[in-house]
Amino acid sequence: MREITYAQAIKEAMSEEMRRDENVFLMGEDVGLYGGAFGVSLGMFEEFGPERVRDTPISEAVIAGAATGAAVTGMRPIAEIMFSDFCTIAMDQLVNQAAKMRYMFGGKAQVPMVLRMPEGSGTGAAAQHSQSLEAWFCHVPGLKVVTASTPADAKGLLTAAIRDNNPVVFFEQKLLYRVKGDVPEGEYVLPLGKSHVAREGSDITLVTYGRMLPLCLDVADAMAKEGISVEIIDPRTLYPIDMEPIIESVKKTSRALIVHEACLTGGLGGEIAARIAQSEAFYYLDAPIHRVCGLDVPVPYCPELEKNIVPTAPKITAAIYELMQ
Repeated sequence: MREITYAQAIKEAMSEEMRRDENVFLMGEDVGLYGGAFGVSLGMFEEFGPERVRDTPISEAVIAGAATGAAVTGMRPIAEIMFSDFCTIAMDQLVNQAAKMRYMFGGKAQVPMVLRMPEGSGTGAAAQHSQSLEAWFCHVPGLKVVTASTPADAKGLLTAAIRDNNPVVFFEQKLLYRVKGDVPEGEYVLPLGKSHVAREGSDITLVTYGRMLPLCLDVADAMAKEGISVEIIDPRTLYPIDMEPIIESVKKTSRALIVHEACLTGGLGGEIAARIAQSEAFYYLDAPIHRVCGLDVPVPYCPELEKNIVPTAPKITAAIYELMQ
């Protein structure tokens, strides 16, 4: 198995699926000759040409609407929104059209499209280009919401998303693009809707995803030296979320901590906490369910402020110690 970056893994998934299926194509702002805002699609224009790697107007409404129309009529578009913050402009097409069509046509229409959205802070891009908005889409029946935390997950989950016959919102945390990891060569598919035990432990369950996963793994390594065994669950698919591994883990450890970069209020952590509380795992808890999440503020431009509005190793460590008392 070779080591490639998260961005290369995403490109590999797209390229392999485009070679496999002529109905798959990529569209978005500057995805062609420029190779995408983060260089993810570099070289694809040269391989597949302008018909299958299509630069679009600077209109997210057009991107989402055209992708929906193409998907309903038999194509399998991969549409890139340059920054997930700009999805606000595409909400009608995505929420009121793509998410509803299969249901409203009694299953006779399918909408096999993927909306790729780079998200999150850490690049100094300020308040309008740095948000984590995944919880918005988890609220919309008809959409699948996926996030990949490692290069291997990026390839496996994106391949599955492209092959799925439903609209999939695929979040990519921008700081992960240059992270390297082992990625299988050739066809590699990870099923959607299955949570993953990223690390086994016995003292506390930590649920996290995206760029918080490597941070939490580092914290877990440090905690092990203190004699605290941390189990980490990565949902991978945020909606529909697979709660069974999370519930079984909490029953085993009797403690639950949820970590995500998105704002605390209305974040996915609240939903996960509620589902734990409504399950049989509630009766196993030895401490309240705890969350370490982003602050309820716009993302600052100042680098030091930006670093401190999201979960950090000291914040996560302090929460673990509190729950272990």
